[in-house]
Amino acid sequence: MVSRTIDGGGDVTLAVEDAGSGRPVVFVHGYSQSRLCWRNQFESDLADDFRLVALDLRGHGESDKPRDAYGDSELWAEDVRSVLTELELDDVVLVGWSYGGLVVLDYIEAFGTDRVAGINLVGGVSEIGTETGTARLGSEYIDLIEGFVSTDAEVSVRTLRKFVDLCVYGELSPADRYYMLGYNVVVPPYVRDALRNRTVRHDSDLATLDVPVLLTHGEADAVVVPAAAREYAELIDDAALSMYPETGHSPFWERPERFHRELRDFVLGL
Repeated sequence: MVSRTIDGGGDVTLAVEDAGSGRPVVFVHGYSQSRLCWRNQFESDLADDFRLVALDLRGHGESDKPRDAYGDSELWAEDVRSVLTELELDDVVLVGWSYGGLVVLDYIEAFGTDRVAGINLVGGVSEIGTETGTARLGSEYIDLIEGFVSTDAEVSVRTLRKFVDLCVYGELSPADRYYMLGYNVVVPPYVRDALRNRTVRHDSDLATLDVPVLLTHGEADAVVVPAAAREYAELIDDAALSMYPETGHSPFWERPERFHRELRDFVLGL
């Protein structure tokens, strides 16, 4: 496994993890998370078959956290392109979890699918700041939004603890809960505020995608409601929908064996 930094859009430095060899699979994490959320994937035998790449999005993890660099979709798209270009990645599969789906679609809108073989949206978001996007969010998640942007340390940590628990269906072990809480806390409230203040519409991009898409979603997802995945399946011409019973917002963490099997089959079938 190799850790490196890459210059993204607008002079932002991104932290990137790279392991394995073969067709590249690029993992894009969600809101207030980090590349560390893909630990189970990087420690699995997926790296025997594929080149696994995960980045910390701008404002997250070990990447730069500027005050004002989150509202422009082109910057997010440029971040993804910078990773693909710097690492010389082509024929890639982009895996976008939650808000990471929005970033993947930012890239597709800006640069198309010339370097993309397929997309895996995991509990994915395609719109934000719209009535349609808000309707796809769970009520318990919406209740946390005010706390996400609080600068009061106690309120912020209490909110993030609830968010971490909300991202799974079952109960996390104390070690996993505090592992996840750690990389959530690293994200400044102003970053979470800026991410929520975007208005982005990508449903039309879903409808015109010319690469296969695997839709992975937990039946008990309390962050992005399961109905969202079914809507995406209707929008996308070449989509496979995989719903995970008794699984929340994090199928790759909660059901890693199934996730790895389905991702492997998807990538090998392209």
